[in-house]
Amino acid sequence: MTSDGSRESLFDGPVIWRGRPARLAVPPLCKWGAIVFSFVSVSTLLGAVAVSMLLSANVGEMMLFSAWFAAMAVGLWRVPLWWRAELEYFITDRSIIVQRGRYRRFIDRRTISFARIQWDPHRADVGDLELVRAVPAGALMRRITIELHGLVGPDRVWAFARGVTPAAPAGDGQRLLAQRLDEGERVLWSAHPARHWSRLLPTNVRGGLSAVLGLVLVCAAVMAAVDALHGVGKVLGTGLSPGSFSFVVLVTAVAISVSLLGASAVYVMYASIVRPARLERATRYLITDRRVLIQRGPEELHLERDRIVDVIDAPVLGGKKDLFLVLSGPRARGLALSGGFGEEAGAGLQPVLKFVEDSDAVQKLLKSAPHIPMAA
Repeated sequence: MTSDGSRESLFDGPVIWRGRPARLAVPPLCKWGAIVFSFVSVSTLLGAVAVSMLLSANVGEMMLFSAWFAAMAVGLWRVPLWWRAELEYFITDRSIIVQRGRYRRFIDRRTISFARIQWDPHRADVGDLELVRAVPAGALMRRITIELHGLVGPDRVWAFARGVTPAAPAGDGQRLLAQRLDEGERVLWSAHPARHWSRLLPTNVRGGLSAVLGLVLVCAAVMAAVDALHGVGKVLGTGLSPGSFSFVVLVTAVAISVSLLGASAVYVMYASIVRPARLERATRYLITDRRVLIQRGPEELHLERDRIVDVIDAPVLGGKKDLFLVLSGPRARGLALSGGFGEEAGAGLQPVLKFVEDSDAVQKLLKSAPHIPMAA
């Protein structure tokens, strides 16, 4: 690891590494929002055309509504790409910095608790690196993260941030984590979460509410489809020809609306019940002599063992246990309810080992690591 000879002006430290996004991608939330808004815009536009032709009514407000949603869709799709295109990333001897013009965010390298990597599904060597800092529990609990998007070899960049030389196989997201360890790093324990039927059940209030919402949307989609069929039947009863342009436009608008509602119901049910079970089956845990690593498909969590100050076990169905890793570090105290308790479910991989069979042996192994002194 070598410096490029430059110095970071604000923090007055040598720049060890610098880079920019190698691939621009729309965040999933913005992408799905743009798709939904596009469907709403098209459905409203077609509805306005049908109402204008059949009833000769003023549809100015409907057209304005359609244009508004179209603009929102374009904004959700293009603004993130515009913003990320000018981002620059720096690693100095003290900080990791994300900069765009005068906008700047940074995090002290010493306070990073763990890192998450999300590999790009379209390029095996590109991914996003998210750095997470443990924070106090209770009233002071907050989420402190910094994200570096579209990096070439995000695991190599994380190695630079940790102050180690990247291993030769690093930078390929299609390789297993066990094949991309640091030089001399050894795997001490490896396992998958134990299989159990309870993984199909929501594990928290948020998951339960999502499942209920999915059921409500399914009922709403069925009722909307029935009402749409009755409405089309009434329109045909007025003598309107099924082959007329106005009838085709009306049916298309109704079909898009019902399909959007049905797709939303299916997605919510999938995201709250099916997807968590599938991801858990694809999860693998690794404990090495230096780190705790979790791989779940294209997602990874990298945690230094010296950040772990305690392990809390929680019994689950089937006689297995969930192991929550309590984290701390220099100027990043996060005792009590930190670690796996410190963030909401759905925020990404957590420092939690779920459905562990040999929990006692794993706890003994984790607690054998040197701990960080508790004094500030």
